Amino acid sequence: MTSHLSETDRTKIDAGSDAAFYDQPRFVTHADDGFLRRLTEVYSRVLSDEDRVFDAMSSWVSHLPPYEYDRVVGHGLNDAELDANDAFDEWFVQDLNDDQALPLADDAFDVVVCALSVQYLQYPGEVFAEFGRVLAPGGVVVVSFTNRMFPTKAIRAWRTADMDERAELVSSYCEAGGLGAVDVVRDRPEADPFAAVIARRH
Repeated sequence: MTSHLSETDRTKIDAGSDAAFYDQPRFVTHADDGFLRRLTEVYSRVLSDEDRVFDAMSSWVSHLPPYEYDRVVGHGLNDAELDANDAFDEWFVQDLNDDQALPLADDAFDVVVCALSVQYLQYPGEVFAEFGRVLAPGGVVVVSFTNRMFPTKAIRAWRTADMDERAELVSSYCEAGGLGAVDVVRDRPEADPFAAVIARRH
């Protein structure tokens, strides 16, 4: 799957290793409490007991509603953060800008979530195709974001876009990955704007 982003779109101010940038754990949340509450509310619309969940580009907290999941697998770039996440049954470290192929089986999950991290993907079409591959038929992807970021690590296409354009960008990632964007949620519960793109595997 080839992403529609140009080489210029993919560029970052800091072209150094992402793995090195994230080598030290950051036990912080990257949005305010209103955003995080709204995120859990959106998750509660698509998640249910016994779901198999993949939390991509995650950290030490996942903001999932307190359901009885069959399995939750986490992914990120810092092993200390992932190890501290009580939601995970298992987790792995992988730089998706170096290797987009997930070490996960086809049709293995009911829901894929990606919170506050999509802005760092340089090859989103390929990554979202992998999201589609690991989802069971009818499975759902929820990608959330606000206006915060590490600006030196966000791609140029994201840095130069406003919030509406970012929602369009994520919707295009879903389409490039063979997923159908079914809903865009926009809100501002507190200071941080909230946006989530919800897509489904056909």
